[in-house]
Amino acid sequence: MGNATFYQIKETLTPCGAEDIFKRKPGDPPYVVIMDPETWNRTKEKFDMVIDMDMDPSEVLETKAIVNFDSLTGTFYVPRRSEMGGPPHRCAFALDEKGIVFIENGEFAQLVVQKISWRKRWKLPSLERFMYDFLEALIERDLRLLVNTEHELGLIEDEILESDLDKYPDKLNDIRSFLMDMRIHYEQMLDFGQELEENENGFFAEENLRYFRLFTERVMRLMDQVKSLRDYTVQLREMFSTQLDIKMNRIMTVLTVVTVIFMPLTLIVGWYGMNFVYMPELHWKYSYLVVFLVSALILIGGVIWFRKKKWL
Repeated sequence: MGNATFYQIKETLTPCGAEDIFKRKPGDPPYVVIMDPETWNRTKEKFDMVIDMDMDPSEVLETKAIVNFDSLTGTFYVPRRSEMGGPPHRCAFALDEKGIVFIENGEFAQLVVQKISWRKRWKLPSLERFMYDFLEALIERDLRLLVNTEHELGLIEDEILESDLDKYPDKLNDIRSFLMDMRIHYEQMLDFGQELEENENGFFAEENLRYFRLFTERVMRLMDQVKSLRDYTVQLREMFSTQLDIKMNRIMTVLTVVTVIFMPLTLIVGWYGMNFVYMPELHWKYSYLVVFLVSALILIGGVIWFRKKKWL
């Protein structure tokens, strides 16, 4: 049936046929379906859900859940972890007490659901437990990713402190943008989990709402870590600016010292550049040597004095 995959939530997520879903009887296991928008538009009446939103995944811009009269609809907008700044994953969904349908143009939801079908085995299978595992799969590698990001920031900090950077590190801007995207993503995921926990339409069993509570608590911890890393990036930006100021001050100090050292020599040059007729040094055969030695002593004495003051 077009581009669609069907599962039933049993002890494992079990593949099934379309007839098992569309001819479902009361008491049958909840279902999970993944299909493309064209297949959804042809078959959506068979799912018997009242949908109040457009289910086009190409228009998805956020993660959200919307409570309808007898369904829960929404979208997933998931930043790409493997490539900073890469195109996000998008899909829409429709859910009621009988099961959930994912609508997508790509393969993101399909791959996540396949992973769950291979890995998970449930003593108490339920739609709530599947949703928990699906949401967990969206963030399962985020902690390691944030730890690696912190390590990258540490390397940038070492380079700044060692003054190895001649220009602003572009990687820091990429990390800062990535963390901003992740913060927005976690805020939306937190709202999403709270919307599921609210259970306004009563689709979920009360004893299973704890799954969504566990998920929102984990998202909050990830949000705290992202906030900490964003503060770290701000500190690194300020540190880089401070290092630039220190470097500039050192350059200005050297230039000032050189100017002060050579100022007496400039005075001597100007003095003897006047060439008055009755300057006795003009006819003395040792005058050039004496002026040379005096200039050298002034130069050496200035360097020694500034070194003693630790300005050089």
